[in-house]
Amino acid sequence: MEPLAEASEGCCCSSAEESALEVSWVQGFSNKNFSFIDNQTACYPCGNYILFLDIETKKTTVLQCQTGQVGAFAANGNAQVLAFSDRKLNPIIYIYAFPELSKLTELKGNAQLDYTLLAFSFTGPYLASYSSIPEFILSIWNWQENILLCSESQPGVTVTSLSFNPMNWQQLCSVNESSVIVWYIERNNDEHHLKLNPVKLPDVEGSVSPHKDLFFPVSHSEDSYYGPDLPVSAIAGLVGDEAQTFMPRNYIKCSVHPTAHCWTATSQIYVGCKEGNVLAIDAGTCSVSVLQQKPLPGGKPRDLQKPVLFSMAFCNKGLYAAGSEGILLFYHIKGRQFEMNVCADISQPISSLIFSPDYTVLLLVTDQGTVYTYKPARGGEAVKLLDTCSSCFLAADFLTPGNKYCVSVTISGEVQVWFLEDGTCLSKLNLDIEAAAMVCCPSSNSVAVGTKKGQIYFLDVTQAEAPRVVHRIFLSTFSVLSLHCDQSGQFLIARATEGHIFILDARPSKLFQVLGYIVLADEVLDLSVVSDFKNDLVEVMVLLNVAEVQRARLEIFFLSSALITDNDKYVTEQGMLVASAIKREQYDLDYPLSSAVRLKDNTVYGYCTCAPFICKYHLSEENMLEEPSVYLSEKRTPSNQFGSGFLCLSPNSRWLASAAKDGVLFIYHTSTMDILAQKHCHSYQGGGIRSMVFSLDGNFVLVNGKSDGALVCLKWKKMKKIEVEEAAFHWKSLLAILNKSTLNENIVLKSVAEFTPESLPEEKFKEPSLKSTNVEENGNISSLYSANTRDMTWIGQKIKKVIIEETQRFGNQKKELEMGIKKLRKTIQKMMHENEQVPDTEKLQQQEFNLDMEEQERLQAEADQEVARVRKEMEMETLANHYLQDVIKQECWDAMCVKGRVVKCFHMACEVKNYPLKKRSEEELKSLEKVLQLKKIETADLKVQKKDPEIESETALSNKEGERAEKVMADDGTLYCLTGSLSSQYGGDTSVLYHQWDLHTREQKINQIVLLKDIIYKVKNAFNKEFDIVAQQKKQEIARVKERNIRIREILAQLDLQVEVWEPAFTDDEIPEQALMVQDSEIKAEKYLTQEEREKAEMLANLEMERRRADTDNERLRALNDMMGGVLEVKKEDILKIDIPPPSFISKPERIWNDEEKEIFREYEEKVKQLEEEKEKYRMVLKNKLKKLEASIQETTQNFDKTVCKLSERKVKLEMVIYQEELKIVNLIYALLLDEELDTREAGLNNFLLKKEKEKVKTANIIRTTESKIEDYADVYEIAVTEKKDLQCDFTREFADVPEDLLDELTQLYKHRPRTPKRELLLDTANPYRDCSVSVEDYTEALSLLMKAMDELDSPEHMPDGLDQSVWERFCLARRNKIESEELVKWKMRTLSEMQAFLQSRMDDNDNISLEIEEIFQELTWLHKEKMKLHLNLTIQFLLKQGQVEIESTEIPDYSDAVLINKSVIEELNCAIMAQGEKKVASMVECKDFSKGIFQLEWEHKKMRMQIEDLNQKARDIVTLNISKDRQLFLTELNYNSRIAHRISVMEQSLGIMDELHKKNVKRRQKRVKELEKRINLKNQANYELSLELKEMLVSVSERRHISEAADTKYASEIAKQRYQEILKQKHLRGLVKEQEEQFEILQAEVQRLRSRTFPIL
Repeated sequence: MEPLAEASEGCCCSSAEESALEVSWVQGFSNKNFSFIDNQTACYPCGNYILFLDIETKKTTVLQCQTGQVGAFAANGNAQVLAFSDRKLNPIIYIYAFPELSKLTELKGNAQLDYTLLAFSFTGPYLASYSSIPEFILSIWNWQENILLCSESQPGVTVTSLSFNPMNWQQLCSVNESSVIVWYIERNNDEHHLKLNPVKLPDVEGSVSPHKDLFFPVSHSEDSYYGPDLPVSAIAGLVGDEAQTFMPRNYIKCSVHPTAHCWTATSQIYVGCKEGNVLAIDAGTCSVSVLQQKPLPGGKPRDLQKPVLFSMAFCNKGLYAAGSEGILLFYHIKGRQFEMNVCADISQPISSLIFSPDYTVLLLVTDQGTVYTYKPARGGEAVKLLDTCSSCFLAADFLTPGNKYCVSVTISGEVQVWFLEDGTCLSKLNLDIEAAAMVCCPSSNSVAVGTKKGQIYFLDVTQAEAPRVVHRIFLSTFSVLSLHCDQSGQFLIARATEGHIFILDARPSKLFQVLGYIVLADEVLDLSVVSDFKNDLVEVMVLLNVAEVQRARLEIFFLSSALITDNDKYVTEQGMLVASAIKREQYDLDYPLSSAVRLKDNTVYGYCTCAPFICKYHLSEENMLEEPSVYLSEKRTPSNQFGSGFLCLSPNSRWLASAAKDGVLFIYHTSTMDILAQKHCHSYQGGGIRSMVFSLDGNFVLVNGKSDGALVCLKWKKMKKIEVEEAAFHWKSLLAILNKSTLNENIVLKSVAEFTPESLPEEKFKEPSLKSTNVEENGNISSLYSANTRDMTWIGQKIKKVIIEETQRFGNQKKELEMGIKKLRKTIQKMMHENEQVPDTEKLQQQEFNLDMEEQERLQAEADQEVARVRKEMEMETLANHYLQDVIKQECWDAMCVKGRVVKCFHMACEVKNYPLKKRSEEELKSLEKVLQLKKIETADLKVQKKDPEIESETALSNKEGERAEKVMADDGTLYCLTGSLSSQYGGDTSVLYHQWDLHTREQKINQIVLLKDIIYKVKNAFNKEFDIVAQQKKQEIARVKERNIRIREILAQLDLQVEVWEPAFTDDEIPEQALMVQDSEIKAEKYLTQEEREKAEMLANLEMERRRADTDNERLRALNDMMGGVLEVKKEDILKIDIPPPSFISKPERIWNDEEKEIFREYEEKVKQLEEEKEKYRMVLKNKLKKLEASIQETTQNFDKTVCKLSERKVKLEMVIYQEELKIVNLIYALLLDEELDTREAGLNNFLLKKEKEKVKTANIIRTTESKIEDYADVYEIAVTEKKDLQCDFTREFADVPEDLLDELTQLYKHRPRTPKRELLLDTANPYRDCSVSVEDYTEALSLLMKAMDELDSPEHMPDGLDQSVWERFCLARRNKIESEELVKWKMRTLSEMQAFLQSRMDDNDNISLEIEEIFQELTWLHKEKMKLHLNLTIQFLLKQGQVEIESTEIPDYSDAVLINKSVIEELNCAIMAQGEKKVASMVECKDFSKGIFQLEWEHKKMRMQIEDLNQKARDIVTLNISKDRQLFLTELNYNSRIAHRISVMEQSLGIMDELHKKNVKRRQKRVKELEKRINLKNQANYELSLELKEMLVSVSERRHISEAADTKYASEIAKQRYQEILKQKHLRGLVKEQEEQFEILQAEVQRLRSRTFPIL
């Protein structure tokens, strides 16, 4: 890499300190902005640097931007210049020349924050820049003269690409995500102007719709009712500039989205779109055409039919393009069609295509940071030129011995090996991980890479060209934050999250064994390692973040070699280091630190976070764990850095490096804290410095940025000799220690096989014959590892091993515990079962059986938290509902002065709603009062005008209409017809309204609307009063019905009838207040009572109980209830309850009654008969009353229903009236709206007219100024032409002394001109832009080229023979003056033509503006006519009776040809029609009456014949009727009903007596049955006892039988005969019992027959 070129301007460091360090090389890739600076060199920005890459030798040169990160960037390969901007406030554009890398100029514009784009013109000294927020300004510069030519702002437009037209520098194209704009740079001598020409892009389907001018419609459609057709902007109410650019949503079509563009040699622009379309734009006319693709030949991929292009490059053969597919395509375009060929496939998304200035090499830049070269002339595949990573660098470190190679890693896990001398990338290895840390081991050429998943990968870099992964360790699930190695290379310390620090053996010979880990209580911020070679110790210092206090805490622990040799002694079974093995020490510091480093003499340097300084501490040797004290800083060195930073110590501990977010690196001397060097190698915009490291020899420093993607290698340029010697001595001494181990370890490292996921060794954790469930029962343990040992963390393996060993060791105890737990579980279950059987008072709670109280408390706490959460959510939801309820109630209920209600009929499905009304505000009332007062004044003024004779003559014409209207108003029908509504009949006062013929002004229409609203309000209010009367009537009717229902229920109770009584009630619609009140019956849940409410309820219940108890103890009331039923006098209503008690002897048989008893019984029957007659009479009275009450209720409710129906009919008419008034209001509002739209349109046109007039004035001024400039310049041009002619005449006079033959030859040579020289690039046939135009600024360059060509003609070889040398020199000078004069005339003529073209363009603009102004005046004239027509052509509402206008369809007919005529004409015609109609009706009535008489006689005759038939039928029925005793009795008995009632009562009494006898018999028999059951039970018990005795007797009988059989058989035969006699006797007795049972049944049947005969009713 070649030396660095720097710019000293804007540097924030002193020159001496800045020059101490120099940039050795820079690597990285921050964006895709590549460009060619010449035919062999490409350049691109990276962080604070611009890298120049030779595509042949691949050498790199660096240019640094000293003010920070490079912003926008552009290069011009033709002029070999580059431009870039910085990213500070008020950024500056720097112009540098290549290859000198010297600054040419600085451009300071008006940008405040940043430049986003820069672009050079193809020829000429022009540069275009585009700034970001807040200006968004496009600026054109002349960078050679440092002049801002012109600028134009586009607020809010973010441009993605910008380019000049190579054929014409006065055309510029800017592209953003949704639009393409072509800019014209117009020149008027020394003035420049930017003219914007937006391109109308096609829609997604590829069709270009014609432009529609919404501000000036093509035609105006007139409608007599809806008014004129106005633009959308006027309807929307837009007046200013928005009215011209407003576009409704339905007019907006989604257009294509440009992604890339390039210019052609014909000044066309090819644009690639996100939708896959390719557009061709004519820069002159801004017309767009969509290029169509010809069908691809066979074998081409289908997805290339419409690829999405991200980049384009044009050459003389055609168009090269590429996109996300990673395929380089060549487009051969003919007309509007193209053929597409595949040139190269690199399988990576291509973001940029750049041609070299000679168009021989094409660069392909990818998103991943890879750059390829493709040579179109040769074809073939693309060749990889640069292979960088687009991801940011994470860390970098030096490989042992530290002076040859270095290694870096990116965030995406890509590891690169660099050659330290020139920064060549030797190799790359992609780990495909998310890297978090990296470190190189001093004792071997191995590299450790930590990941965010807790893994560490170990790489073998013994061969720098072929690194490989040899091992992987999965420490834990905690992310690795940093990796550190001690200087001896024994230990590898990994810092992880949550305070975990792992100690590993860094040597490959031990296969990077994990030695152990420690866990710190606080967050670890930084870690520093110091090696003590004398004591064979490694001191590790950890910086902790103490959250409780604003101080830092240091913990220091020591690692000895014994930890490696005897690891089991110092590590627990879980892998944690014991405290005695590391000897921890703790120190508290006075300031919070973000980073700290420790020297060997117990000196600590810390980077303070609260203030910009570096603190120095000296720590004591004593252990400070028990009572830590706070150490004060000995020295505080101010730092010029800002933001959080970190410190890094050199290997020899002599230099201290400080880096922070500002990107500046400071190097201090540790003994004096003097600044040795400082370098602005990164920037704050790029996130500052992420990491840095010193080489072992101290000659190099690697620094990488956080997000700028740059890796910078610095080396010392100026350093004291003693510093160099100290660093070299320390390096050599360290190498002497490391050489032997490095050699051995590298041999082992080479022998290790390459790592693959399948090559992970399986851990030999063989589980013995134990159930797997023993380990899986502990959920915390099982979550540490998976089933596969390869995916298990090192901590998980340790824990698993401990579990297995403990399982083997305590297997028996575990089984015993399991058995005990099972027994305990069974015991508890048994106790719980027994607890369920006991009474509720003795039951224990379920929680009392829980043995794990802590778990119970935890679950209870979780449940309480969940309950609290749910309660809070419910409270918030309830609060929201309450708020919504209050809002709805406030708006829809409380705000109503008249609430919405309904009145329903009792027996019909008819209901009437009132009009809910809001209370009118004070503003509405004031407005109404103001309008009424104004109307009174106008009425009074009109009366005065009528009385004044002078005014009367002036207003004669106007009063004719008024007199005619007054005549018409004499008739009520005419009044309603002209007013257009019937509101006067329903409570509205139409006398205050304006006449419909007089509503011409806006104020009158507004006042009319206010009056109409007042009429509607009054009409509704009048109806509401009627509605309230009806509602009150219903309330009274319901009250009456309830009163009558009370009496009805009493009658029904007396008649003992179960009939449902109709009870009317109000619904929620009729009483809407009920919906806002919650009744207790609506609440299904149990009501919650507070303690006070419960106590009060209990007290009231006790009082009620005491009162009832006192009532039961009242002797007087108890006696009254017992004797007289609780009353002193028997009322008539109680007659139905009276019963005459029968005589006591009624239960005796009638045959044993004596005479006295018979007399008493006859009196008893008479009393019963009289009582029944009275009861029957009273029942009839009650039934009559019941019928009267029901009829009364039915009548009153039906009358009310009729009232509601009438009210409903009135409301229908009222709705018609309201709609009539509302129709008036709608027409007036529409007229006002149309008037407002016309005013808006007029204001918009006036604003547009004013704008165009200003443009016209401005254009006229420019024209006048340009004309004067052209006149002046024309004079200059004439002078130049005259001087040119004078030179021709002077030539003859000056060389008059020359001989004629020589003079003729000189004249020929004087007229001879050399060929016009052209630049080399323009002669190149591969360049498509070789015929580009030359700018006026190229005059000096062209003249110098011409003068160089004249040198050949001025040589003595072309001198004529015989001519003197002095004459020849004088001739050459004259010829040069002549040529200079001709060139001057030529360039002045070109300038004059440009000025004339500018003048013509301005004159054309002036003509266009004049035409637009004329169109505006025409539009204003038409608008004034429409406004006048609107004011005069009023919309009148007529009220016509039904039948006068019949419309078959719903469409409104056209009344354009209708004529209003006098009402008398129609009335006379109607009178004649009515007279003829009355005559016809009279004759029809007479005919009807005569026909009616005939029909009546026929009906009477028919009726008499039917009566005769009925009488004859009745006579026949009487003759054939059979007369029975009952019928005779009915005919002869006068009081037949009473006789039947008496018989029924007698039979009822008999039935009652028989029922009582039957009940007595049933009870007696039931008693007998119970006695028999008892006897049966006794018999059964006796039988049981006898059966037992029988068994014993049978046993004894059998024994005796055997004995008797053995003794004597004769005795047995006698016994048998005796028993036979007994059996015969029993059989005889059974026969007798059966005969007696049959006789008993016969007697019982006879008794039943006699009973039915005696009592036939039963």
